[in-house]
Amino acid sequence: MAIPGLTIIGESVNDSVPSTKKLFDENDIPGLLELARGQDERGAAWIDVNVGSRPPAFMADLVRRIQSVTAKPLSIDTPDPAIAEAGLRAYDLERAGGRQPILNSISPLRLAMFDLWAVRPFIPILMSSERFERGASSANANKTAEETRETARTLLEEARRRVSGFTSDQAIIDPGIAPVASDSEGQLKRVLDSLALIHKDPSFAGVHLSVGLSNFTVMLPSKTRDGSPVKGPLESAFLTLAMPLGLDTIIGSTVRKYEILPAGHPALVCLQDILKLEGYETLIRLKEFYG
Repeated sequence: MAIPGLTIIGESVNDSVPSTKKLFDENDIPGLLELARGQDERGAAWIDVNVGSRPPAFMADLVRRIQSVTAKPLSIDTPDPAIAEAGLRAYDLERAGGRQPILNSISPLRLAMFDLWAVRPFIPILMSSERFERGASSANANKTAEETRETARTLLEEARRRVSGFTSDQAIIDPGIAPVASDSEGQLKRVLDSLALIHKDPSFAGVHLSVGLSNFTVMLPSKTRDGSPVKGPLESAFLTLAMPLGLDTIIGSTVRKYEILPAGHPALVCLQDILKLEGYETLIRLKEFYG
């Protein structure tokens, strides 16, 4: 059973997932459709669709095929404007019960993707993990909660400026979660503090807050030495800390059992300890948990 108040965007139809990439590479469309159907049956509110670097026509065809097996709305997931446009054009609003697709994602370097609103209105995921400064040739990663909030503010203002009638409740803000297995720079603290700042700021009233939850536990073993699960408990520990700060949406698994953990749970204690530590001490503490 899903956690009340938590919306799940099913993550599985994604070329970056090794088992799914194999389906893509073998052109196993029935296998991809089964992934979509299974996530629907297990309670996903949206189905993410990421075809990697394949042609726009491939995205369009897959969107149509997935919508033939599920009435759940889709999340068109690509940084490529042409692929995004193809997915939005192919999207059948009526088949999805009138529910708009999500466009994942718009960052400070991809503001032109707001123009795709003219193709089909969508719910944007605003990626606020990096900022673009005038004169710079590339984006800079945000290192503080304040920087993350300001990027989110800039993106939200840009949405309001570019899209007539755009309201905050049409936006999903993603502060960008980092793998805890390599987090020696305090990214966990940045993400949680960012959620808290945005959630408390009246100018963000009504926005939704999201992370790609599986990114948090990538690089970690599936089980401890005694056979206990690692990833699920740590992801649930993150949700336990983040949902009171306004997190209400994740791109995540419909197979994994997410839950709010009780005080004293080992995974929750691990993350609470990590928040108090710095540098490589955080990685040592994490290894104590899964080792």
